[in-house]
Amino acid sequence: MNAKRTPTSLATVLAVARKELLDLFRDRRTVMLGLLMGPILMPALILGMGSMADSRMRTQLESTLELPVVGADRAPNLVNHLRSRNIEVLPPPDDAEAVVRDQEHDVVLVISEEFGEDWRGSRNARVELVHDSSRRDSDIPVGRVRSAVEEYGATVGVLRIMTRGTSPVIGTPVTVAQRDIATPEARRGMLLAAFLPYLLILSAFLGGAYLVVDVTAGERERQSLEPLLATPASRSAIMSGKIVAACAFGMLSLLLILLAFKISFQFAGGVMAQVDVSWPVMAQLLLVLLVMVLIGTTLLTLISASVKSVKEAQSYMSVLILLPIVPTLILMVNPLKDEAWQYAVPFLAQNQMITALVRNDPISLSQWGIYLGAGLATGLVLWLLAARLYHREKLAISA
Repeated sequence: MNAKRTPTSLATVLAVARKELLDLFRDRRTVMLGLLMGPILMPALILGMGSMADSRMRTQLESTLELPVVGADRAPNLVNHLRSRNIEVLPPPDDAEAVVRDQEHDVVLVISEEFGEDWRGSRNARVELVHDSSRRDSDIPVGRVRSAVEEYGATVGVLRIMTRGTSPVIGTPVTVAQRDIATPEARRGMLLAAFLPYLLILSAFLGGAYLVVDVTAGERERQSLEPLLATPASRSAIMSGKIVAACAFGMLSLLLILLAFKISFQFAGGVMAQVDVSWPVMAQLLLVLLVMVLIGTTLLTLISASVKSVKEAQSYMSVLILLPIVPTLILMVNPLKDEAWQYAVPFLAQNQMITALVRNDPISLSQWGIYLGAGLATGLVLWLLAARLYHREKLAISA
């Protein structure tokens, strides 16, 4: 008896999976939306954002910066220096804070009334930059003005020391040098680490969502689940077949998304063109996300088996969509050092693995072992919980 059960169960799983996939692919519109929307929209979103950011940065760095200056007549040499740095000095506004608050200008330079007196007395002359730090688009203009003013002050300071017959290095007894050990791949990966993991994890987590909800909650609502459960086949095998079908569809969607990323980054310009999209990296990304496909499919199967309708199952989506972004928010507010336990926490583990691959950081065998072991164990636990719900008699009863 035991020798016959295994092939029978496996045959049931494959038969159910084949049946669900055939039913799904009959709905061509749903299949096209499920398979093509991600590969089209996600690369377009990332490349579009990267292109806009690169264009804005290049424009702000290379274009002439319009800078209102209050008290320009008090520091004519400083004003001339600003003009030599591609900064156009504008007449002073009536209210410096108001023009910045109303976003008429990103920054206003205010030269104090005591500037000339302090300058002639070789004292520290004061200037003020009025800006709004909550506006991210003002970072580059403010940085350009601050850098130009500091450059002018450093140059004048060196000349003052030299006119007194003293070496300029006397004012800098200690020189701080920096050695940045970040690889070029890691620096490029910083641009993508903020949003790429979330998009990929979300795609893998909910890649088979439509099929999972439809084959359990949908069939229950249509009263087509009861005849299937009434067959001699094991309910666990029937449920496993549905999970296999959803995982297969999710993996296909995920594979198309990764191929779209590979092609998009190869043809992209600027920094995006330097992202490593080699086949080994794509294969590792696929392995990382396959675990997320399993967890998402089994979790959605558990939810679908516990609700009474498709609408109720879909109501959980708003909460599930937020789960992948939680690690991203945590890491933005409180960056964590790389530790082994992180590779056992769902969503956080995927975030860490994808970030490491994007940055081209090495991933040890122990980290892979912890990640795969914890991920598969989580999927198994969710499978067992869903199987228990599938064995309830009221599962076959429609709402």
